[in-house]
Amino acid sequence: MKTLEQQIASTQSKLARLRTKKKASDTRVKIVVGAVVTKAALESPHAAAKLAALLRERVTRDLDVKELQPLLSDLDEKAAQDE
Repeated sequence: MKTLEQQIASTQSKLARLRTKKKASDTRVKIVVGAVVTKAALESPHAAAKLAALLRERVTRDLDVKELQPLLSDLDEKAAQDE
């Protein structure tokens, strides 16, 4: 029979594995949603303009803004087709 300390350690280890699994699942959901939203925005001038505006408003970290520049250019190009 395991000691209480061993049972606690085993349960904590299982909890850590479950948390890692949940985080991976949450990340996957974000990736899929992001891909769907991006694809839809690049197919619609109106959606492209909305997404570009939202990204410019909400993304403030310099590194993130820099990473988004190619996408923002593509969105602006698509949005301009509506004009």
